[in-house]
Amino acid sequence: MSSIFKRFSADESGATAIEYGLIAALISAVLVAVFGTLSDNITTGFGKVGTTIAGTTK
Repeated sequence: MSSIFKRFSADESGATAIEYGLIAALISAVLVAVFGTLSDNITTGFGKVGTTIAGTTK
């Protein structure tokens, strides 16, 4: 019975999966924050381009 506990305590595959999950969550949070900050600038830029294009086609 003690050999089962020794194997279980030595197995690190679950810890590795959790670490990868935490890294993915951190990257996702950073991307959401960056895109949230830049969304107003992107919207304004596309609006200016659209206005310019609409003005030149008349």
